[in-house]
Amino acid sequence: MKKVFQILSVVLMSAISVSAMAADAADVLSKLKSRIAPDKRTAIFDVKSTTAGKQVTVTGIVGFQEQKDAISKELADNGFTNVQNKVNVLYNAVPEGKKWALVKLSVASMRCEGKHAGEMATQGIMGQPVRVLDCTSDWYRVQTPDNYISYVPESSLFCKTEAQMKDWRAAKRYIVNTYCTRLVTEPAGDETVTDLVMGNILEYKAENGEWIQLATPDGRLGWLPKSEVDEFQEWAKRDLDLNLVLKTAHRMLGSGYLWGGTSTKLTDCSGLVKVSYFSSGVILARDASQQALYGLKIKGSEWQKCQFGDLLFFGTKSGRVTHVGIYMQDGKYIHCSGQVKINSLDPKDPTYLYSPLSASRIAGEIGTPYITYVRNHPWYF
Repeated sequence: MKKVFQILSVVLMSAISVSAMAADAADVLSKLKSRIAPDKRTAIFDVKSTTAGKQVTVTGIVGFQEQKDAISKELADNGFTNVQNKVNVLYNAVPEGKKWALVKLSVASMRCEGKHAGEMATQGIMGQPVRVLDCTSDWYRVQTPDNYISYVPESSLFCKTEAQMKDWRAAKRYIVNTYCTRLVTEPAGDETVTDLVMGNILEYKAENGEWIQLATPDGRLGWLPKSEVDEFQEWAKRDLDLNLVLKTAHRMLGSGYLWGGTSTKLTDCSGLVKVSYFSSGVILARDASQQALYGLKIKGSEWQKCQFGDLLFFGTKSGRVTHVGIYMQDGKYIHCSGQVKINSLDPKDPTYLYSPLSASRIAGEIGTPYITYVRNHPWYF
């Protein structure tokens, strides 16, 4: 009887040990995820661990090889010596000729799911480079320069190899500087090749007097007045101009609200902020709750310290950020809520609408996480 009890004790202790090992491995992976992939909007990290004896097996999907390698290293650093890393890497499965793409429409809808009925996540604009994470259906899973991940129809993209992307980055390009316009078949012509919006990037082909011939990412040729574009490299050299940021926002006054909108056609609240700052060559995070994490922090109760161009964040009583606007001066701010409009932070002002939870300053913070110049982003140059 004593021997049986000893055997049962060993079995029980072994089971407890295996259970503890499984829990420990899961905890290691959870902590790793919170460190390298805390936001599912910008990173794919869906993995789990199972334990058989002393062996830990990790399965699931991640976006990139570095994430898979980090799993192996993290488990090894925590004492797990018998690990089978069977995690699939999405990017590794993408064919070489489809790892990169340029948005070929003036504005492309990008959704949370790979279907037209899916919720709008964001928008891409012509000439915007994207990294393709999955191309196994007619809807490509892509990552935009702000790291945001969404689904876009294959028909909205023009795929390129790494070598072709290198050529594109070195090519003479122009960026649209006007609110919206048309690329036409001949100088002063009336037949449209495509519509264009602010921020669209096209390649140079020729010029004729006050007109310039440009090519869309998929090779369509057309003409545009030179006054409606800037040479891309020269445009990107300019430093942040807050007057231009606010001018861009003001040009959209009265425009309606579109969930997921990030173009001069229509925006949501954070889209207005992104479009306005991009007009001055700065890339910000996509959503208001992400934008609130970066920049020089200012307490909401101290909004009087805000300066021209600072971001104002609004939300719930619990502190969850759901809205963003751009501070102007004298307590006024411009934002998109129902439509692009101007309101006040002063409760005594008849245009008062919300009190901010916090604010962030972008000026002086470029080069910090999720605040970068286009000229410093390796996808563009």
